[in-house]
Amino acid sequence: MQATLLSYAIQNIGDIVKLAIQHDLASGESALVLYDTDYGLTNILTEAYRAVLPRANFVNFSEVTKEEAIALFDALQPRDLVVLIQTSSFRLDDFRIRLHLFKQKLKVIEHNHLYRNTEDVWDVYIHSLAYDPSWYRDVGRKLQAKLAQAEILRIEAPGVTLTVEGGLESPKPNLGDYTGMENIGGTFPIGEVFTEAKDFTKMNGSFVVYAFAGPDFTVKMLDPFRVDVTAGMVTGWGDNAPKDFVDIVASIKENERPLIREIGFGLNRAITRDRYLQDITAFERIHGMHLSMGEKHSVYKKDGIVTHKARFHVDLFPLVTRTTVDGVTIFENDVYAV
Repeated sequence: MQATLLSYAIQNIGDIVKLAIQHDLASGESALVLYDTDYGLTNILTEAYRAVLPRANFVNFSEVTKEEAIALFDALQPRDLVVLIQTSSFRLDDFRIRLHLFKQKLKVIEHNHLYRNTEDVWDVYIHSLAYDPSWYRDVGRKLQAKLAQAEILRIEAPGVTLTVEGGLESPKPNLGDYTGMENIGGTFPIGEVFTEAKDFTKMNGSFVVYAFAGPDFTVKMLDPFRVDVTAGMVTGWGDNAPKDFVDIVASIKENERPLIREIGFGLNRAITRDRYLQDITAFERIHGMHLSMGEKHSVYKKDGIVTHKARFHVDLFPLVTRTTVDGVTIFENDVYAV
């Protein structure tokens, strides 16, 4: 099985490097791959990168000091590539690796928290790395354009509707298309367009949740339950809402408002409700929608919210039968119609 996974990983990583990151060793651009050997999935990915980037410098993170790692980064030139393959997340005290790399104008491919994905879904993770430019750059950009023009967004499920009026913030893409962007790369798998309401008070109604992020940053699958929203805040829920959810809302209320902020549209067709990744960051790319609860969402600045003081961003995953923008369907029965 691992030989088959490696074959798919080589294909998908090759497409990421060539098509998304547009890295070309032949042009003189160098590559550094920093990895660990603490988990089987990291080993598969590392071997795939060895096949795709045979001239890259491969360094085991456990065998270098903080100073040596930073020296490796600082020796690179703008547009060189750094790949981070992490069972958990590489730590260099308060040194924020990816921000440092972007500041140096380096390209970055990051795989992190791989240990959260159990061996039975390694195939899902590897398939989620597939990069289809016609899908992400065509469908994704059309979706982004629809959301940018929206005045009224409706998210429908049997018996409930969540309505957002007053327009949406400028939607942000995570599509593997870095044209015109300051930073090239990021965390993989990719596949998402997200936004939020311009005016939280104009978000009202209900939606049905089938999963949410636990405090350990893994996915909790549940029997679907209703969540009620008034003026952008969670104000109630169905009688079958699990205690974990009720406790999370209570924790949020002790510190800030249980606002619904992020409105995300996942585009990664390898991740589904039936075959999913347990790591919440990866699961967020699921083909479908997700919302966030709590005041933390640093991408958009809002009056009354101090970014560095906001603490909670709890991902919620709603059942969706149809989503419309100004009365026009953009998502229905698990199919994007843009």
